[in-house]
Amino acid sequence: MPPPPSRADARPSPGAESPSGAVSPSSAESPSGAPASPGHDVVVLAGGAARRLGGVDKPGVRVGGRALLDRVLDACADATVTVVVADPRPTARPVRWAREEPPGGGPLAALAAGLSRSTADLVVVLSADLPFLRPDTVRRLLAALRAGRADGALLTDADGRDQPLVAAYRASALRRGLAGLTREHGALDGLPLRRLTAVLDLTRVPDDVASFDCDTWDDIATARARIREHGHVLDEWISAVKDELGIDLDVDTGVLLDLARDAAHGVARPAAPLTTFLVGYAAARQAGAGPEAVAEAARKAAALALRWADEDSAPGAPDAAPDAAPAVTPDTRPDAG
Repeated sequence: MPPPPSRADARPSPGAESPSGAVSPSSAESPSGAPASPGHDVVVLAGGAARRLGGVDKPGVRVGGRALLDRVLDACADATVTVVVADPRPTARPVRWAREEPPGGGPLAALAAGLSRSTADLVVVLSADLPFLRPDTVRRLLAALRAGRADGALLTDADGRDQPLVAAYRASALRRGLAGLTREHGALDGLPLRRLTAVLDLTRVPDDVASFDCDTWDDIATARARIREHGHVLDEWISAVKDELGIDLDVDTGVLLDLARDAAHGVARPAAPLTTFLVGYAAARQAGAGPEAVAEAARKAAALALRWADEDSAPGAPDAAPDAAPAVTPDTRPDAG
């Protein structure tokens, strides 16, 4: 039985998973006796040598303030189980770890190791260097696979080239193909991925953005520049902050921006960041706080800012109200004289 997922907020011990997580390259079978799981699993291959990056730890390279591996994990959070084939490291969310034997044995050996931790019928296979992968991309791949009888559905890039490490597969087809290659070659280490994809029936899904991967430092520079474009920078920044703070909360940024505008214009510019902070603090104090709590706190603060602004713009009060009593009330009694 696979060990429990490592916690995102704890640094895993480098040796904790290796003995139980390592599998032989030929071990592509489902965990012994385990029934197929509903939904889908994800296998992320993150143990490559990154030679074109000078051997740097590519999954840990940051793009938009987040490690490439964490960006990929964020895009596949709907998976039943996520297996990362690499040496354990801190991650933004819990995963299971596996390692091919020998370490660095290539993509097929790594895939076999990852599959040994999965029991789902459908498996999404990803590399760890996809800065623009999004949850909707994963959903499109799974939908394309479920719509037909193919063994897999993979992305193609801007030049029409297959990207087999951005794909959804039937686990049975992968295991069958890996077992055949093991019988033919004796082992999987050192074999290229195309040896497997060549025997699979594949559906292709064009996407020149999500298929972009980072093999060189020029690719890294391109990705970093692209996420700072005007149309992307705010969402990227919010995602980076949430990862850094360890929170997983989807909120309507438009509501918070409107609140900041109302506070800045109706009160004073420094009121904008202070008010949004207080809204977040108030929402966090509520039991079971979620997006609704943030929206309600923002609504109250925005209404207050508008009332504040209305007071400032209201006309000044007259010196005396029209129905104000005179200083001295005349004596109107009949015998007054």
